[in-house]
Amino acid sequence: MNKTKPFTISKGLVMRAFKLVKKNAGGAGVDQQSIADFEKDLKDNLYKIWNRMSSGSYFPPPVKAAPIPKKSGGERILGVPSVSDRIAQMVVKLEFEPCVEKYFLADSYGYRPNKSALEAVGITRQRCWKYDWVLEYDICGLFDNLSHELLMKAVKKHTDNKWVILYIGRWLKTPMQLPDGSLQEKVKGVMQGGVISPVLSNLFLHYVFDRWMERNHPGTPWCRYADDGLVHCKTEEEAKQIFVELTRRYAGCGLELHPEKTKIVYCKDGKRRKEYSNTEMDFLGYTFRRRTVQNSRDNSLFVSFSPAVSKSALKSMRATIREQKLKKKTSMDLKQIAEKYNPILRGWINYYGCYRLSKMNSIAIYFNEKLIAWIRSKFKRFRGHKTEANHFLKAIYEREPNLFAHWKMTKVRWFA
Repeated sequence: MNKTKPFTISKGLVMRAFKLVKKNAGGAGVDQQSIADFEKDLKDNLYKIWNRMSSGSYFPPPVKAAPIPKKSGGERILGVPSVSDRIAQMVVKLEFEPCVEKYFLADSYGYRPNKSALEAVGITRQRCWKYDWVLEYDICGLFDNLSHELLMKAVKKHTDNKWVILYIGRWLKTPMQLPDGSLQEKVKGVMQGGVISPVLSNLFLHYVFDRWMERNHPGTPWCRYADDGLVHCKTEEEAKQIFVELTRRYAGCGLELHPEKTKIVYCKDGKRRKEYSNTEMDFLGYTFRRRTVQNSRDNSLFVSFSPAVSKSALKSMRATIREQKLKKKTSMDLKQIAEKYNPILRGWINYYGCYRLSKMNSIAIYFNEKLIAWIRSKFKRFRGHKTEANHFLKAIYEREPNLFAHWKMTKVRWFA
């Protein structure tokens, strides 16, 4: 280790950070350097990061503004750091995350090691059976509005590592480069899209919400995934009271609850039959509402408040399929198409099909329609003959039922 450097950072840690960044992929930042470009001179590029971070002279470049569409409409601006900056952020994350992770509470699920969104959906499903009411809340622009002062106070509470504190402070102030080349200064918030940002936002909400609930409402179950949260209540009055208190709590910390996405929900089912304005909610791509379900023990039917894939998630999946323009990929054969799209289809099925798999049928049907359109485009004899193309694909299905991931999940519907 070089003793002339003010900060002790191992070269092995920088290499580990690079491997994780490469695994996560991602696009180029403002310098237009891709991961492949970075690897062309890997040893020298990693040395520069290590040398500058160890000497205290590393200053993050601006992040590139990348607008992405929201499921609810409009756009969200992500900040895309350069490859070098993502590696530097990963170095700090690897050092800092273990300092805070051990203090985070069990019902915080977002962007944490060994935690998943499906776990949050599962525990919510169980609690909705036990509690009649849910306060569903969402924070307006969490990543854009976090107080730097309060966040750095929390960071310093959990580490006295000088280089960790130094670089987190610099990343909080990193400007965003807009498409016209101008720079947008950062006076509050963390960069959505940054490697270190999820840990920092979780730390902030650990004190603003998680610990606050533990102190002020012990015994009241809650679940949080990043800025989406749920509080389970026994009565409507309890839900209203926590709503008031939580609004005040977030306002005191510089944040605001989303007026449309924050609401009290009644978990209506076969036994809970009260009339109420809100009897369903969306959480992590699932819609929870009154549904007829089958008892796994005796196959009897009953009405339960339970989850299934949401309409907005289905719309997003269809949009993703449509954007692929499968019909035009006539240079590929069917096996190549399966190899390309099965990971996507399998991911959707494993997540959104975990509860109420049959609700994913419409995606299976939609993808089959695109395959039939591809057949008609690729083979001249099927142009203008949809029925024959359908029969052709069905014959392939009967011969190779495991070719596509969605063919295995449920009974496939064909189009005459």
